[in-house]
Parts: sequence; structure tokens; C-alpha cells
Amino acid sequence: MSIRATFDQELQDLSDNVLRLGSMVDAAISLSIQALKERDQELAQQIIADDEKINELRFKIEEDCVSLIARQQPAARDLRLIVAAMNIVLDLERMGDHAAGIATIVLRMGDEPLLKPLIDLPRMAQISQDMLRQSLDALISDNPDEARAITQIDDQVDMLYNQIFRELVSYMIEDPRTVTRAMYLLFCAHNVERVADRVTNICERVIFVSTGRMEEIPSAPDPNLG
Repeated sequence: MSIRATFDQELQDLSDNVLRLGSMVDAAISLSIQALKERDQELAQQIIADDEKINELRFKIEEDCVSLIARQQPAARDLRLIVAAMNIVLDLERMGDHAAGIATIVLRMGDEPLLKPLIDLPRMAQISQDMLRQSLDALISDNPDEARAITQIDDQVDMLYNQIFRELVSYMIEDPRTVTRAMYLLFCAHNVERVADRVTNICERVIFVSTGRMEEIPSAPDPNLG
């Protein structure tokens, strides 16, 4: 096998591992919402334990990236892809932390009943997960336009988060005894909102790989602030 062919295979292995990490994080988010819905403390403990596997794969990918740069001395798009992968897996690992954060809250809640039915929060999670999958698809397909479009979906997550925040604050004002349970749900919603923010970071890296430009993509203006 030629040097270039070997390098191409290593780049493919790198991309495959990034996708694998993304799949692990996607699953962790789904399970964390399930644990919250079902108040499943055993599942919550498993999510926290499995977060170590996410961490391990992140570090492996980073080590592979450093090794590729040292051995192959890549240039142009190849170098951008490797550098972007190092940043993307950091954001993915942090998303895993957010899922583990929700699981930790489930453990802290114990047997306390949920303050309100979970409607908007699972919707937030679903949108965030769809964004995550689409962002990784955009990375593999080298599609900066798709990446830019994905970032605008973050506004939907922000709107749902703000709605949850206002509703929970109303509960706390009306009955101070609900403060603890309201804060549990608010912390969970915040973790989901941060997942979507980190997907935006991934999209910016996708654009960098394709165009060679680092650009911060602004959110669409909030019509409520106009």
C-alpha cells in the first residue's frame, strides 16, 4: 500500500471513530432523558459509568490526530480535518458530560415526583440530537451550507429553553416549596440547551474544514427583543 493510500485509510479510520463517538453521545442523551422520564436510577448510574468510555474514545482520537500530524505532516484540507477532529471530539465529550449531568440529577431527585409532565424538555433533546446527527453528516459529506443551516435550528432549542425557564420560575414564585424540584428540571433543560450550543461549534469546524475559514455563526435575532 502506498504512503498516500495508507494516509487515506488512517483519515477514514479517524472519521469513523469521530462518528462512533457521536453515536455514543447520541445514545447517552437519549438514555438520560429516558432515565429522567422514568425516574430510573439504575439507568442513571449506568449512564454515568458509561461516560468513561466516551472519555476514553475522545482521548484515543486526540492521540491519533497528534500521531497523524507528526508522522504524515499533512497540509491543506487534510490538516484542517485533523485539527477540526480534535476540536469536535472535545465538544462531543462535553455533550456526554451534559448527559451524565442529567443522570446525576436523576439520582439526586430520588423518589420525588416530577414537578410537571415532561413535554418541552424531551422535544429540546430530540431537536438537539437531530442537529448532532446532521452536523456529523455535514462533516462527512463536506457540506458547509448544510452546517450553516443546522446552526439556525439552535434557535428552536433556545425558544423551548426560555419557555421552560419562564414556566418553572412561575411555579417557584407561586409556591416556594417547589423550588428544589423546579431547579432539578431547570438544570436538566440547561444541559440539553448546552448540547445544541456545542453542535453549533461542530458546524463551525465543518465550515473550517471545507473553506479554510474560521467563522462564528451568529444566531438569528430574537423577535421578542425587537
